Amino acid sequence: MDTAHPLVTEAVREADHDRYLAALYAPPEKRDALMALYAFNAEVAGVRDRIREALPGEVRLQWWRDALGAPAGSPETGQPVADALRAVISTYNLPISAFENYLEARIFDLYDDPMPSRTDLEGYCGETASALIQLSSIILDAQKAPGFSELAGHAGCAQAITGLLLLLPRHRARGQCFIPADILGAVGTSATEFIKGEDRESAAAAVAAMIALAREHLLAFRKGAVSLPVSLRPAFLPLALTAGLLQRMEGREVAVLEGRVSLSHLRRHWLLWRHAMRGWR
Repeated sequence: MDTAHPLVTEAVREADHDRYLAALYAPPEKRDALMALYAFNAEVAGVRDRIREALPGEVRLQWWRDALGAPAGSPETGQPVADALRAVISTYNLPISAFENYLEARIFDLYDDPMPSRTDLEGYCGETASALIQLSSIILDAQKAPGFSELAGHAGCAQAITGLLLLLPRHRARGQCFIPADILGAVGTSATEFIKGEDRESAAAAVAAMIALAREHLLAFRKGAVSLPVSLRPAFLPLALTAGLLQRMEGREVAVLEGRVSLSHLRRHWLLWRHAMRGWR
């Protein structure tokens, strides 16, 4: 299979550098397939930033459904990421339903509706970040991947919630709030008040609750990660950065609100290398 295309790899390197670096630890013959999957994620996750109106955004998501669901032997779309991913889906027998669920979940990104509950947030994370980890696992080792689907669920939730915390300033600027309404209500605020940013104390408490939720899933992942086979390790490797970011966020809720939490490039490389070599012992 030849899924290589310079634009695909470059798209991941530019838009999702963490997954790009993690993919480099995969066997060489698997990297192109992972890059195609991650480029798809970057493309779809960025629809809201490129297309301001919700309806054109939904049209774009429908285009992806049609492109990926086309029968075998259909003409190429001319879109490098879509064509590369279609080849990956066929070669590795990836479940098309996972992509359909992923695209359905991404509709939420296009609107400013509040996230109703923690359960809804975890469902969103499961259909997006967790699904990517599970699909990556199938590419890496189809025989062992099914045994670690629950672990992928926790890993994806920890990763996605941490990512949403990093994007808080951008989301608030465009009037969007991913913090669930039940969490906001528990600390005495609402999505509207959180976006306005007038009550910093309640906003900081909401951030602390989100950090705790991400850490809860990270701890559940760590318990099972000790049995993670080496063959699947690259799919879960970005969790090393999630753990590092959550550590930086602890007790720094205002910094999170202001977008002042990050990891240096050197720290990112070191964390990825360490966990690639040693796992989660």
